[in-house]
Amino acid sequence: MKQIEVQIMGQGYVLGCPEGGETRLGQAVGKVDEAMCKIRDAGKIKARDRIAVLAALNLAFDLTDRPTSVPNESDLSASTAQMQALLQRLDNVLASDNRLL
Repeated sequence: MKQIEVQIMGQGYVLGCPEGGETRLGQAVGKVDEAMCKIRDAGKIKARDRIAVLAALNLAFDLTDRPTSVPNESDLSASTAQMQALLQRLDNVLASDNRLL
C-alpha cells in the first residue's frame, strides 16, 4: 500500500492508498477539504474536530440524496447471458438425472 501525503484544511496528513487508487483518493481529499473549508469560512465554528464532523455529515447527507444507479444495457445483457448459461447447465443436469419437469 502506498503512502500519500495530502493537505486538508491546511494540515498535512499521510494516508495509505491502494495501488491505482491515487486519483480516487485525491478526489475524496478534495471533496473533504472543500467541505471543511466552507464550514470554517462561514465563521461560526472554529474547532477542527467539529468542522470535520459537520463536513462528514454534509457529505453523507449528499450521498443519500443521490438516486441509486441504474444498470446499463451491457451489464444487463451480460447478466442475461450468465442467467441463460446457468439455466442451460441446470437443464442439462436435470435432464441427465431424468428429473426434468
